[in-house]
Amino acid sequence: MRKGIVGVQFLFVAFGATVLVPLLVGLDPATALFTAGIGTFIFHLVTKGKVPIFLGSSFAFIAPIIAASKQWGMPGTLAGITGVALVYFIMSGLIKWQGRRVLDRLFPPIVIGPVIILIGLTLSGSAVNMAKENWLLAMISLLTAILVLTLGKGLIKLVPVVCGIIVGYIVALCMGLVDVSGVAAAPWFALPPSIAHFQLPQFAWEPLVYMIPVAIAPVIEHIGDVYVVSAVARKDFVKDPGLHRTMLGDGLACLAAAFFGGPPVTTYSEVTGAMSITKITHPQVIRIAALTAIVFSVIGKLSALLQSIPQAVLGGIMLMLFGTIASVGIQNLVQHRVDLNVTRNIIIISVTLTLGIGGAVWSYGDFTLSGIGLSAVVGVVLNLILPHNKEEELESFKRNNN
Repeated sequence: MRKGIVGVQFLFVAFGATVLVPLLVGLDPATALFTAGIGTFIFHLVTKGKVPIFLGSSFAFIAPIIAASKQWGMPGTLAGITGVALVYFIMSGLIKWQGRRVLDRLFPPIVIGPVIILIGLTLSGSAVNMAKENWLLAMISLLTAILVLTLGKGLIKLVPVVCGIIVGYIVALCMGLVDVSGVAAAPWFALPPSIAHFQLPQFAWEPLVYMIPVAIAPVIEHIGDVYVVSAVARKDFVKDPGLHRTMLGDGLACLAAAFFGGPPVTTYSEVTGAMSITKITHPQVIRIAALTAIVFSVIGKLSALLQSIPQAVLGGIMLMLFGTIASVGIQNLVQHRVDLNVTRNIIIISVTLTLGIGGAVWSYGDFTLSGIGLSAVVGVVLNLILPHNKEEELESFKRNNN
C-alpha cells in the first residue's frame, strides 16, 4: 500500500515536465504519458528490474522537434526520433566494448557544457513569446513556481512546475481566459490519439540525421543520472546491470516513443530527488509510477484539461525552466573545473555558442544541419582536432592554484 502511494507521488513529481514537452511541440500530452510509462517498463525489463529510474519527455528535443516539424512534418520528425535511439544503441555498444573512457574522449565537459547551455538559450524566445500573450498570468505562474522552489519543503519542493500551472490555471479561469468546452465534450476514457489511430512514422534520412547530434546531451545526462541514482540507492548500477544496459534500455524506450507518436524520453532526475527525500528506492515503486502514467493517459478529460492550459501560463513556467537548463550547462563547466584561461577551451565554447545562438545552418543538397545539432557536431570535432598547449595549461593551472 505504501509503495503504491509513493509510486503515484513519484509520477506527480515527473508529471509537469512530462506533459509540458508535448504541449510545447504540438504532440498530445496523453501520448507522452503513455510512452513515458511504456518506456519506463521497457527500461526496467532491459536492466533486469534493478535500476529505479523513471523515463519522461526530454526537454533537449523541444527546439529540434519544432524546427523539424516545420520542415518535414510531424510524421517525418517522429521518424527522425528513431535516430536518437540509434545513438543510444551505438553508445551502449561502445561502452560494452571500450568502457566509459570512449565517452570521456568524445563528450568531455568542454563539449557538453555549451550544448546544454544552448538547449536552454535557444528556447528562451519561445518562452517570452508565450508569456507575452498575458504577462499577468505568466508572472503569477512564474512567481508561484519560484516560491515553491525556494520555500517549499519535502516533496512539494519537487513539483514547482505543477504548482505554477495549477495556480496560473485557476487565475485564468477566474479571469475567463480558459475555454473549458473541450473538457466538457471529452470522454472520460479514451485511448491517446496516436494510439487509437496508429500509423508508422514516415521514414526519411534527412530528419533522422538531423536529430542524431541532438542526442549527445541526453546521453551524457543519462550517464550522470545513473551515477546519482547509484549513490542514492547505495548500489553500483554502473557495474550491475551495467551502463551499457541502462543506455540500451533508454534507447529502446526512445524507439518505442517514436513509433507511438510521443517525444523522446530521458532519465528524470526529479524522481531521483524524490527518492532521496523519501528514502524509498525500490524499483517496484517506479514501475507503479509508470503504470499510473499509462492509466492517466487513457483519461480523456485529463488530456483535454491539459490542452486547455493558456499559453501564457506555460510561458511563465518556461521563463524559469529554460533558464534553469542553461544554468545546468554552466554548472557542468564549473563542477568539472573547465579552465577558461586556456585558449583551446575558449575557442570550443565560443564557437559552439555562437553557431547555436546565431542560428547557423549547414546544407548539402537536401540535407540540412542547424541549431543545437550543428553546434554539438562542431564542438565534438573541435575537441578532437584542436591540440593541447601543455605549457599554457600548466601555467594556467599554477596560476589558479596559487
